[in-house]
Amino acid sequence: TRQDLTGLFTEKPQSGEVTVGENITFVAKVNAESLLKKPTVKWFKGKWMDLASKSGKHLQLKETYDRNTKVYTFEMHIIAAKANFAGGYRCEVSSKDKFDSCNFDLTVHGDSTDGNDDSGELDFSTLLKKRTVQVHTETDVDVWNILSQAPPTEYEKIAFQYGITDLRGMLKRLKKMKKDEKKSEAFLKKLDPAYQVSKGHKIKLAVEVANSDIEVKWLKNGQEIQPTGRYIFESVGNMRYLTINHCSLADDAAYSCKVGDEKCTTELFVKEPPVLVVKNLEDQMVMKGERVELECEVSEEGANVKWEKDGVELTRDESFKYRFKKDGCKHVLIINEATKEDCGHYKVKTNGGESVAEVLKELEVYQSIADLTVKAKDQAVFKCEVSDENVRGTWYKNGVEVKPDARVNITHIGRIHKLTIDDVKPEDEGDYTFVPDGYAFNLSAKLNFLDPPKIHLDCMGRTAESTIVVVAGNKLRLDVPITGDPAPTVIWTKGEKVRQMEEGDGRIHVETTKGHCVFTIECAERQDEGIYSVVVRNPAGEDTADIHVKVVDVPDPPMAPTILSVGEDSCVVQWEPPLLDGGQPIIGYVLERKKLKSYRWMRLNFDPYPETTYEAKRMIEGVPYEMRVYAVNSIGMSRHSPASQPFVPIAPTSEPLGLCVDDVSDTSITLKWRRPERIGSADLEGYGIEYCKEGSTYRSKLHLFYLNFLWFLATADEWIPAMEGLTERTSTVIKGLTTGDKLQFRVRAYNMAGPSPFFHTLILCFIFTERPKIWLPRNLRQTLIKKVGDTMNIVIPFQGKPRPKVTWSKDGEPLDPTIASVRNSEVDTIFFIRKTERKHSGKYELQVQIENVEDKAAVTLQVVDLPGPPEALKIVDTWGFNVALEWKPPKDNGNCEITGYTIQKADKKTMEWYTVHDQYRRTHCVVSDLIMGNEYVFRVFSINLVGLSPEPYCTKDSVYIQKTGIIYKPPNYKDHDFTEAPKFTRPLVDRSVIAGYNATLSCAVRGIPKPKVTWYKNKMDISNEAKYRMISKQGVLTLEIRKPCPFDGGVYTCKAVNDSGEDTVECKLEVRRKYVNSRIQKKKTSTFDVKWFLGKY
Repeated sequence: TRQDLTGLFTEKPQSGEVTVGENITFVAKVNAESLLKKPTVKWFKGKWMDLASKSGKHLQLKETYDRNTKVYTFEMHIIAAKANFAGGYRCEVSSKDKFDSCNFDLTVHGDSTDGNDDSGELDFSTLLKKRTVQVHTETDVDVWNILSQAPPTEYEKIAFQYGITDLRGMLKRLKKMKKDEKKSEAFLKKLDPAYQVSKGHKIKLAVEVANSDIEVKWLKNGQEIQPTGRYIFESVGNMRYLTINHCSLADDAAYSCKVGDEKCTTELFVKEPPVLVVKNLEDQMVMKGERVELECEVSEEGANVKWEKDGVELTRDESFKYRFKKDGCKHVLIINEATKEDCGHYKVKTNGGESVAEVLKELEVYQSIADLTVKAKDQAVFKCEVSDENVRGTWYKNGVEVKPDARVNITHIGRIHKLTIDDVKPEDEGDYTFVPDGYAFNLSAKLNFLDPPKIHLDCMGRTAESTIVVVAGNKLRLDVPITGDPAPTVIWTKGEKVRQMEEGDGRIHVETTKGHCVFTIECAERQDEGIYSVVVRNPAGEDTADIHVKVVDVPDPPMAPTILSVGEDSCVVQWEPPLLDGGQPIIGYVLERKKLKSYRWMRLNFDPYPETTYEAKRMIEGVPYEMRVYAVNSIGMSRHSPASQPFVPIAPTSEPLGLCVDDVSDTSITLKWRRPERIGSADLEGYGIEYCKEGSTYRSKLHLFYLNFLWFLATADEWIPAMEGLTERTSTVIKGLTTGDKLQFRVRAYNMAGPSPFFHTLILCFIFTERPKIWLPRNLRQTLIKKVGDTMNIVIPFQGKPRPKVTWSKDGEPLDPTIASVRNSEVDTIFFIRKTERKHSGKYELQVQIENVEDKAAVTLQVVDLPGPPEALKIVDTWGFNVALEWKPPKDNGNCEITGYTIQKADKKTMEWYTVHDQYRRTHCVVSDLIMGNEYVFRVFSINLVGLSPEPYCTKDSVYIQKTGIIYKPPNYKDHDFTEAPKFTRPLVDRSVIAGYNATLSCAVRGIPKPKVTWYKNKMDISNEAKYRMISKQGVLTLEIRKPCPFDGGVYTCKAVNDSGEDTVECKLEVRRKYVNSRIQKKKTSTFDVKWFLGKY
């Protein structure tokens, strides 16, 4: 049963209209916010046709989900609509126990083309048809009348005979037709209950109305029909006609004629031609256990067929013995694991034809005879096994019956048949066949006589005498004689039999003839050199031979030459030999030169020059030239190398002058010098600076640095360029130096001719120290509180050069490595305790030291734990419904202050505990509102920063509350005056803070009633200023100043006032600027001292 409608749609698909050939989209939306699982949507045409599997050229279904709104959107796109797409549609949505449905209609305007014009195109009408009525013959049979007069037991038989696919819909119409209709005042003659028309024909519906002037409306499935080329309306007197031309399956619907509020309805059935069997069944021979498939093809997709075996209709039984499969126009009957009982005649029936095939049992072959390949004088045995041991057979060779003799033996033992040939000879080769008696099939095999292959070569191996040499560009042809029977296959490989040679390259040709195999390479290249292997193989064996081929060629061109040096009219050029010498040794080289702006190259030598360095002379000074080189071997001359970089025969400049130090710091130095005295005709390209290390020394002395300069010639071996490339300026700054190193510097000038001689070097030694300093984080300047079991990991940065020595201690003693782990770097230290314990509490001191200078910082750690229970809990007094209790603080406070107590009571009958006081600070209390007649016990928990004590302290005795009857006269006491004037129990403390970091001022006050607190700065009220934040918690007053600046310094006053009096407290706040590195000042001093020292020398 279908669930009740629950209104799942937030947007339902609406009826629409479309013109033939255009597109239309129907949209449905479902809100999934209240659904437990994803909703499922189905689209239907008519009542039963599911469109989910009909997506294709004209129909597409899409689904999207919006995660923000949690709304599913389902779309049905109809593409290139046709007239027969019109009709009623339905959209259903379901999700677990919820269901909703919506009906909508599609109206298509315009004429549709004839069905024959769309041959070969997807017929969308068959995908979206509402119902189909098929008949067996072309004779005009009124199926409607046959059904109306037939008993219900014959409905299914009639439906199959006349091709009715929507039997359920037709029966509903039949039921409506049998109802008695009331007489109508608007109609003299109504429409018949049903009409029937063949597909492609036209039909005329007629109705007679009482009033000849009245207008009528024609409806199709409840929608008004508009007059088009297919729908024609006529009015003749009292008669009204509706003519439908070229009827299609889309016209199979309910039609109504409406006059005012009255209407009459009829059903129109569109018949289709009978279904024919296009492709007949075929007879099959099967073996036991095989799968049998009987396939036929009918003239229409989705047609119903019947399967029969020996005149009995087949159905799908529980064991799935028979399976029926539909695939478009194809219908398949599948028999799983055929047995002997499945043999017989099978028939397929349609309402327009039938086809018959026979299934026969085949003689089962358990083992067939196989091809044999034997050598001379071996034995050949052909063997087969069939399912019937009584079957006899005959052996044939090349169509001639085989007779037994001295070498040939034929045996039949049970199901096994054998043919044995001893001492095989070449004439025994041929085709052998076994034919079982009484069966129309045979078993065949071939006997092959083998002769091992052989390669006949005179030159094989890899020696120099057996190597085949070919010049690049010529043809390489390898002709190898071979023998073997059957004719062997030939495989050519190159490179240790790794890469098989194929004819994919147009240069390679492989040809095999009787007795020869020829391998040809047109226009041999250098990469064709190597070891070629030829493998001949047939079933008798294989043979292999290797052929060493060497391809010689002119060498590769050398690399671009390099100009080592130039003179006034000469240059020295150098080049590298070519990577490949062409297979022959290099004899020498030929050089050419030309002027840069000329196109003519001039040869410098005509005989090969054997070296790779050459001095070219007789050039014009100041004119740019280029050089190139050829390599020569016994085959010929290579292509020319790339041209060298242009060069000008000219002498280099003189050395720069006056190299000196302009400025120095701890990691950088500034050098300057003067231009060379002689530059020459070529432009100066720049200067190159180099330095080398001469060792380092270090002496520590606070706040001082010493510069000592010594001038002498450089003697170091390892020189390092101070910069990448050249500089055009006569000064430079060299950075990234190490403090304390001794360095030598030298400079030289560059022009087109190359570098100048070096200027004499400068040795520099400088020392610089930095005072050790600990930068203790703000959060570590107060007591650090950790719970037992917590992890402690703190990082404290520091400074100092050279690297200072770091030492940790606890309570004045060296730090035990088992207590904590320490890791130090050049700029910070890390203090780590994996799991804190009570014993870790204490004061930890950090010391950083460079020789005799040191800096210290302290970190106080307090590890807290749960407190112990209170002591000596006793009942002091009992009166009325009240009990007075008293106790002592616990021995173990958990290494922190006790903040209060929790007092609980319990009735001895139930022993259920209830809290009387929580966070109670005194050590005595009164428990009130006890119930008389009950007996009570009490217990107390201690509370500290961590929490409640694990165990309480319980009273040893219980208290019984007396019942009424005892009159208690309480004494008269004078009311105590608890009022108290404000008094600061902890004053403000003067502070000095750094600008930019939040600062707090704290004090404590008491007074009854609670006093009003006001803060002042320099006697000005600051209560309403956003920069300040005032906090009051249990008598502790805090003023927080957000990111103070020097302007926020001054005198801060806190004033507390209540009805009993007032009190004030004040402090001074100093705001210091952020720390500025002293290196700026030191650099200025350094510059001054350097200049003074240079002046002295």
